[in-house]
Amino acid sequence: MFAGPGVVVSYAIAGLCALLSAFCYTEFAVDMPVAGGAFSYLRVTFGEFAAFLTGANLIMEYVFSNAAVARSFTAYLGTAVGVDAASKWRIAVPGLPKGFNEVDLVAVAVILLISVCICYSTKESSSVNMVLTAVHVAFILFIIVMGFAYGDARNLTRPADPATHPGGFFPHGAGGVFQGAAAVYLSYIGYDAVSTMAEEVEQPVRDIPVGVSGSVAIVTALYCLMAVSMSMLLPYDAIDVDAPFSGAFRDKHGMGWVSNVIGTGASLGILTSLMVAMLGQARYLCVIGRSGVMPAWLAKVHPRTATPVNASASLGALTAALAAFTDLDVLLDLVSIGTLFVFYMVANAVIYRHYAGHDGPRRRQQAAWPAVAFIVGFSLIATCFTLLWHFVPNKDDGEGGGASKKKKAGLLAGCGAVAIAAVAAFQAMVSPAHTPELWGVPAMPWVPAASVFLNVFLLGALDGASYVRFGVFSAAAVLVYVLYSVTQLQRPRGGGAGGRPNENLETERS
Repeated sequence: MFAGPGVVVSYAIAGLCALLSAFCYTEFAVDMPVAGGAFSYLRVTFGEFAAFLTGANLIMEYVFSNAAVARSFTAYLGTAVGVDAASKWRIAVPGLPKGFNEVDLVAVAVILLISVCICYSTKESSSVNMVLTAVHVAFILFIIVMGFAYGDARNLTRPADPATHPGGFFPHGAGGVFQGAAAVYLSYIGYDAVSTMAEEVEQPVRDIPVGVSGSVAIVTALYCLMAVSMSMLLPYDAIDVDAPFSGAFRDKHGMGWVSNVIGTGASLGILTSLMVAMLGQARYLCVIGRSGVMPAWLAKVHPRTATPVNASASLGALTAALAAFTDLDVLLDLVSIGTLFVFYMVANAVIYRHYAGHDGPRRRQQAAWPAVAFIVGFSLIATCFTLLWHFVPNKDDGEGGGASKKKKAGLLAGCGAVAIAAVAAFQAMVSPAHTPELWGVPAMPWVPAASVFLNVFLLGALDGASYVRFGVFSAAAVLVYVLYSVTQLQRPRGGGAGGRPNENLETERS
């Protein structure tokens, strides 16, 4: 609803932002092929607190996205068998607030079943996931073909109800497109699961760049094609939010079988994404427990299955509890803001690592203040651009409307020029302290700077309620860190479990 048919552009923007972030992840994953993904990268770059806050948001991101995906599984499974799942399979609970008053037992069962699978064996879980992925790709291609075959190009510009919804390819303008990009960004979070399990990759230098960046490029192309086909099938204001593709064929004469097939394919695809995400989130929590900032019990690996069984079971139970009660929209808002925050932090970490260096063999270290000043200053410039975009009037009609639009364009152009000048000046005045030996982000520092800028801009497209929930969660994470993690880190620990973050990571790598 934010972007209308222009959602295809939203997916392209989100894909570009994800690709820039993927480059940053890839450099870390190749140079430090350890479990833990962004938590490990930020721990060795910015220290325990930044790593803990980011790790907490990573866990939140995975848990909430998995809960959201599990609830959508119910809708698509209902479509596959011809049942209105929302009314038949979800139990309304009077007295609970809206958004938390429908119990979804199917979603709970799916989460618990997958939790048992990943506790049993990573190898078998990966094999099942590969089969499901192949089937899912086939269904995606089927959806795209059916959409282009039976769609109507006129739906790209006309709403079903012109009296209440604007028309055009961009019915809500550029603002709606960028708001849509922020909303769909959660669709790209799966690629960081590759870096989460980097220590299990046999040839990280070869496989991680291809796996991370290649997957983002392919997925972006598929998402854009699916968005176009969906927009052709139905006007944007007539799309079923819970099950858009299967719902598009539900009422077409003689096409009910297509709806059932799409529901089946989507259900299998949801199982695939859940399997990958839950494998990744368990390893995040396992590494966090291994670092000492959370109970070491979470890092326990089962001697027979070699899986982080305690982390997997704990997160599975939490995800199932959320999926049972929480509505899809509430979950998705939290996932988007958490994802953008984490990717913003990783991009800054790449810049700091290149231009300030860090402890470690064959690594030069220089004064950190130029890198810190650039990171803070550039983030402020991106924030100013975002605030100008959202709060400076941009009216076309009425007396003085054209002047207002020109004023806003001038301010945005000036702010963008300042951002470009800041990156160019930083590149010219500050020499790198560290050059990756195996694989590095191209065009440093332009690529991570662009990632920072886009992540900040997309963060500005989210609503106030998302920030309130994000603030409450982050405050709770800080409280846990102060009351528990700090005391644990101050205790003497054997085997190098204490001490500086760099030393801990070197111990884990060995």
